[in-house]
Amino acid sequence: MDSKIRFDILTLFPESVDAILHVSILGRAEAKGLIETRSHQIRDFTTNKQMQVDDYPYGGGRGAIMQADPLYRCWEYVIKTYGPGRTIYLSPCGRVFNQEIAKELAREWEHIILICGHYEGVDERFLEECVDEEISIGDYVLTGGEIAAAAVTDAVCRLIPGVLPDSECYENESHWNGLLEYPQYSRPAVWHDREVPAVLLSGHHAKVDEWRLKESYKRTMRRRPDLFAKFDESKLITKSDKRILREAREEFENNI
Repeated sequence: MDSKIRFDILTLFPESVDAILHVSILGRAEAKGLIETRSHQIRDFTTNKQMQVDDYPYGGGRGAIMQADPLYRCWEYVIKTYGPGRTIYLSPCGRVFNQEIAKELAREWEHIILICGHYEGVDERFLEECVDEEISIGDYVLTGGEIAAAAVTDAVCRLIPGVLPDSECYENESHWNGLLEYPQYSRPAVWHDREVPAVLLSGHHAKVDEWRLKESYKRTMRRRPDLFAKFDESKLITKSDKRILREAREEFENNI
């Protein structure tokens, strides 16, 4: 797979997506040609002068439904102009997005098309014909798919080689290996009478690495026991690795 990845986002509010995805790290990565993110105004593909994209739901009920045809015309334009890709509808009914799914998308797809819904949802016929899968960013409902689309795009793009300075920038972060990240500190060494842990000032890199791993275990045990319950201890091979986990458990149980 080419290391470059392309995102096309179908939305009623392209300015909100662009404001997030064309600045900072992702903006610099796009300037380098490592990623491409494009937003497309669905209203531009309507066929009536009112540029209507929604209508009342069959069967009654409150609100309105995004119509299949404007979405299809926009989607078809993207496919014909930029080529086929993985089409994803951002929906609270989809599988819940996590780091593993971000890795999967970064690894398996060069082109991803994201559909941002609004109102009470999208005509099911469009989903059946054009969408490969639905993804949710959590068990709650937003007013539109733009925030979810930006979150998915950001999480995937930062895994593309060259977007971040080094793979360590994301491999040591929360959720990469099923654990939460260890606590971080910066200058000054004492702030509001709170001191940086002495080991971080020791210059002993092996001890620092050991402390960080142990703190990562303890933080996961304390804050996300559901995550820690899934941690695969069988991948711990060395005596040192097993010792660190054992000590982390003991310290957690003693509230150290």
